[in-house]
Amino acid sequence: MNRKWKDGLLLGLIYLAAAFSVLLLAGILGYVFARGISAISLSFLTTVTSALKGTTGIAGNIVNTLYMIALTLLIATPVGIGSAIWLNEYAGKSRWVRLIEFTTETLAGIPSIIYGLFGMVFFGTVLHFGYSILTGAFTLTLMILPLITRNTQEALRAVPDAYRTGAIGMGAARWYMIRTILLPSAMPGIVTGVILAVGRIVGESAALLFTAGSGYLLPKPGTGFLHKILESGGTLAIQLYLSMSKAQYDVAFGIAVVLLGIVLLINLTTRLLTGRTDAASRG
Repeated sequence: MNRKWKDGLLLGLIYLAAAFSVLLLAGILGYVFARGISAISLSFLTTVTSALKGTTGIAGNIVNTLYMIALTLLIATPVGIGSAIWLNEYAGKSRWVRLIEFTTETLAGIPSIIYGLFGMVFFGTVLHFGYSILTGAFTLTLMILPLITRNTQEALRAVPDAYRTGAIGMGAARWYMIRTILLPSAMPGIVTGVILAVGRIVGESAALLFTAGSGYLLPKPGTGFLHKILESGGTLAIQLYLSMSKAQYDVAFGIAVVLLGIVLLINLTTRLLTGRTDAASRG
């Protein structure tokens, strides 16, 4: 009876903790949406702030944020996943591998402001990229690489060893086994790491203030992708910070609503694609 009472108490505490987490998230989302939904309009989403035209908009910041997400993931995702595959499937358990893993964990704990200082000096000054989306993307790549690498490693380690021995025993080459068996099985964990990385990209402001700048204009027609990434580009998080510093609270909460919407859309789209991939691999 005493054991049942303890088990029931612990189960109740677990449910209470879960309910508290859900209510806390719901409260934050509800408060942000209640304060910021009134600022959302078609003009707010499709124009840029202009004193001459009398408009207050974040279209340029939305485009800059999407550029930053796409460019950073384009660089960091293959490097992070490739590094995890090498560490987990090829490198073995040497002292050198343990040093790399320790270094990766250390990089994950470095404050983002330090990444910003390094990015400003190395990418901005030494490589002469200046304040640009490219400088910001390279800096964010360094920040999210440990996150993607470690999550991919853990996802690969969660795949049963029987999958490996069975495939190799049937004569499959190692890379074929990794590509057709391990990666599809580890895909949910890998996608989780990428989603967490996207959340960090979207919410980062300290590092980008030193590297990407605060430009808010839309791309000029006909200039192309390369020209845009070499320009200063303030993301939504940077514009939110600037709006709060100017006491433009309605604009700031409106930007927060847009940020939450973008993150939610990316998460839902990624989950949908992952679900289709899992269904296809099982079928």
